[in-house]
Amino acid sequence: MKGIILAGGKGTRLRPLTKVTCKQLLPVYNKPMIFYPIQTLVSSGIKDILIIIAPEYSGHFLNLLGSGKDFAARFSYAIQEEPKGLADAFIVGEDFIDNDDVTMILGDNIFERDFSKEINAFKSGGMVFSKKVKDPERFGVVEFDKNKKALNITEKPAKPKSDFAVVGLYTYDSRVVSYAKKLKPSKRGELEITDLNNVYLKKGELKVNIFEGLWEDAGSFESLLRVSNLIASKEHTK
Repeated sequence: MKGIILAGGKGTRLRPLTKVTCKQLLPVYNKPMIFYPIQTLVSSGIKDILIIIAPEYSGHFLNLLGSGKDFAARFSYAIQEEPKGLADAFIVGEDFIDNDDVTMILGDNIFERDFSKEINAFKSGGMVFSKKVKDPERFGVVEFDKNKKALNITEKPAKPKSDFAVVGLYTYDSRVVSYAKKLKPSKRGELEITDLNNVYLKKGELKVNIFEGLWEDAGSFESLLRVSNLIASKEHTK
């Protein structure tokens, strides 16, 4: 199992903070944001990690993270010239993935949960994680049947059919590269991860795990402050 951290993008929602660096290097309490997704992968036993970054911030990441030895991991880096959607990460990382399974985590997603059991048990197909949220219209939304079997995933629906969002942690077999290459850009001009998930779902090969616990998409001022405060309070009660 290899790992990818997608840490490109412009972070425009966090301007002016992101005028000098990218959002994944902003502090979340006492650590740079990207330390949290790194820990999520490493704690799941994934040590070979590709970090996909924007060209203008490549030196920032190299100075901070280096080879990965401080995390007992091995880091590689790839440049995403411009944001083309989450699924584009698998095209950028094609040579890195090779014929292996891969778990991708978004560089602004922060979890307080161990996913090692599910990731280590992965055999083939695709696997995503879903959590109940208050604002599902902001995410890819899973529609379930009465037995909690996933029927469909819709990207940012105006009228969500459930309040379960797909979070930024995805595991796939090596076919993900060829599937990503066949996707057509959405109306936003991006290769959508939701379309990729639906490819596996239509084949009956996508597992959707519902979980509870801390998850924050720290891409807004409100969520960045909220997760910083949560982690600070936990640190102070140790």
